[in-house]
Amino acid sequence: MILIKPLMTEKAVKMIELENKIAFLVSRNSNKKGIKKEFESTFEAKIDSINIMIRKNQKIAFIKLKPESNAANVATKLGVM
Repeated sequence: MILIKPLMTEKAVKMIELENKIAFLVSRNSNKKGIKKEFESTFEAKIDSINIMIRKNQKIAFIKLKPESNAANVATKLGVM
């Protein structure tokens, strides 16, 4: 399992609403291709780009969705919004 849990901070919610991005904590040994494959198969949403940040020994993936996919819909499926 690559995607661990969605990151729900005030900044992450703002990114969902304004930039169509969603943030996930991912496993440390994952890569962008694996993250994209698991996210698209799980949530049936198309990914535009992925940025990865490592902070406090945690890997965070910022996933920008294509315009036809809505990050708010994905967040609603997860039950975080």
